[in-house]
Amino acid sequence: MLSTPLGDGAELCPLEPWQAPELAAYTERVRDHLAPWLPWAHSVTDEESARAFLQRHADRQAADEGRIYGIRLDGELVGGMMFRLFDAAAGSCELGAWLAPAAQGRGLVTTAASRMIDWAVGVRGLDRVEWLVSPRNGPSIAVAKRLGMTHEGTLRSVFPLGGRRHDLQVWALLAGEWRAAAARG
Repeated sequence: MLSTPLGDGAELCPLEPWQAPELAAYTERVRDHLAPWLPWAHSVTDEESARAFLQRHADRQAADEGRIYGIRLDGELVGGMMFRLFDAAAGSCELGAWLAPAAQGRGLVTTAASRMIDWAVGVRGLDRVEWLVSPRNGPSIAVAKRLGMTHEGTLRSVFPLGGRRHDLQVWALLAGEWRAAAARG
């Protein structure tokens, strides 16, 4: 219910606080894969912390400042997407994504991100979509490229994670670019 089909048994659907047990179990299963890239993979350690994480996102959605979704494959939670930042007044947002290793290589993140960009640009009228990624995360950079994003630069030593400072590449797409690509088909 309330999902967006991604094809081949996959769907994008809201993640809500009542789904905390499922998110906690998922995070435990794939923590080693997520931990190098996602700060929340370190803090979501049980049902209570998963509920708090999802409640923060529910509160952000209620304030129109972000959203979080699960990617399901044949009903199983295999990943997720979020509007990490969402600022309708400024006309910009930032997408984030994660996916279990077993679900990779199916185009799920690219398809889900495309659906979210369609909504942000077409329904909400945003003009800019960002994708921030570690320079070491090749699969995530490949998604940004497939979406037609432009690498705008690298923020050096911008945040701490796992006891060291990390760089982030900034990739972005403008609404006009998205529309032009859609028109080309």
